[in-house]
Amino acid sequence: MNQIIKLSDNAASRIKEIMAGAEANSIGVRVGVKSGGCAGMSYVMEYTKDVNPNDEVIEDKGVKVFVDAAAVMYLLGTEMDYKKEEFSSSFVFKNPNETERCGCGESFKT
Repeated sequence: MNQIIKLSDNAASRIKEIMAGAEANSIGVRVGVKSGGCAGMSYVMEYTKDVNPNDEVIEDKGVKVFVDAAAVMYLLGTEMDYKKEEFSSSFVFKNPNETERCGCGESFKT
């Protein structure tokens, strides 16, 4: 079965760095989507301490990413990358399901 989200090497190593500094009882990061932003939906990332029984768990390149069950249909086939630029650094989601993305890149529509 195809993974819902593929992690780039940069994303995986950044998640490792983040987890190294996380609270001891954090078990990974959870990715979800929420309503909001100029295009209708935005990506949400947070530490997770518990596994929700409905989460999809992705173990790739030595890290664990939990995908919120409600977000799975929006994220199928997405590649998660981490970009470091001169003035900012952020996780970038390359999502084949997007039909529209706002100019600031913070939100999207499927």
